[in-house]
Parts: sequence; structure tokens; C-alpha cells
Amino acid sequence: PSQVMFCTLNTHKVDMEKLLGGQIGLEDFIFAHTKGQRKEVEVFKSEEALGLTITDNGAGYAFIKRIREGSVIDRIPVISVGDMIEAIDGHSLVGARHYEVAKMLKELPRGRTFALRLTEPRKAFDLIGPRSGGSRSGGTQVGSGRGTLRLRARGPATLEEQPSAFEELAVAKVDDLLESYMGIRDSELAATMVELGRDAGDPDALAQALDAQLGDFAFPDEFVFDVWGAIGDAKVGR
Repeated sequence: PSQVMFCTLNTHKVDMEKLLGGQIGLEDFIFAHTKGQRKEVEVFKSEEALGLTITDNGAGYAFIKRIREGSVIDRIPVISVGDMIEAIDGHSLVGARHYEVAKMLKELPRGRTFALRLTEPRKAFDLIGPRSGGSRSGGTQVGSGRGTLRLRARGPATLEEQPSAFEELAVAKVDDLLESYMGIRDSELAATMVELGRDAGDPDALAQALDAQLGDFAFPDEFVFDVWGAIGDAKVGR
């Protein structure tokens, strides 16, 4: 288990859009991606934004989820999507959450060089195609698409109904805002924020709920306002 960096659903490829999060369908197939080659890279921060989106596996490893085309990081071929960020300038990041890593990278001064220690996922099964949807022919289909298995850090796994159209739209909007403001994507965090903001009457009520449950993130006021607006838009289908 200590060698597993992250898991993907229904594909062996390093596809950051298919990461295992808090929910899996009854027919989903899980691929574990283990540690491969380690890399030491020097990066010159010529721009304020490095062009990285960071996520984590919930078990102490933060890694690169997306690299913006034409960005500082995109111009360094040795850095790839799926690389785990082990250290910045020798400071270990094992155990750090994705937002802590993103904040550290953002606070690095422009115009200086810093060192990244990375580990890439081991490459294997290159000839295997993605697993197609649907169940085997014959018999009762267990995964009808009507339910989802939800995994929680505390307590047992539970089978829940699929999210409503409002929830799916709102979570997608909030996840986009997380990437825009904080350089992270986290659908589970976005879902929690939507749950907290569903009944909030105004941005102040949402801010109080976020502070009570997610105070460690220290969300800026303009971000909270945009989240409240995104949830409101989703309620009316925009």
C-alpha cells in the first residue's frame, strides 16, 4: 500500500479525470498506480502562475493533476501529469494536502529558481484499452446506474442514490472555481461545499458554514461570493 500513489477508475492510463475519489459505482474497476522513477528538477519561476493544478490522494501524497498549455511547467518536458510532488527546495511535502502544496508554490517569489523532487507513476499495461461500460450479458445487472457506493474516512461505506442534476451542475461549477482560485480540483471538497451552501440564504451564511466545517482552507471572501453565486445558478439550471 505504501507504494500506491493514486487509483483510477476503469482505465489503466494516468487520467486525472478518472481518479478514485469518495464514490465508486458497483461496476467500476480500480487500477492502482504505484511509484516509479524519481526526478530532481530545477524550475525558474519566470511568471506568477506556474500553470499547475494540484490534487492529492487523501493519504499524504500530492501530485500534478493538470498542466496548462504554454505555462512555465509545460515548457519542462520532464515534468508530467501524475507526478507526485515529494519536496520543494528540500522541504518534504509527504503528508501535506493539495491546497497546502498549491499555496507553497504560489508564494514562491517570481524571478528565482527552486527545486522540485518528483516521483512519476510506474508505466505498465500500455497496450491495454480502457474498460468499456456495461455488465456481462445474462443475469441481473447489479450496477444499474441508479446507485453509487460512497466511501467515507469514518464509518461504513453506504449505497446512495446518484446525485441530482442540480448537485452535478453545482459541484462541477464549484470544482472549476477551486481550480481558478486555488489551483486544485477536488470533487469531494466541491460536493461538501455544495451541501453546506444549498440552503444558505446569502454569502455571509455560506461563509459561516465554510468557516465552521472547512476553516483550514481560509477561503477568500471573493471566492465564497462566487461559490454562492455558482450554487444559485445551478439551482435554476444555469
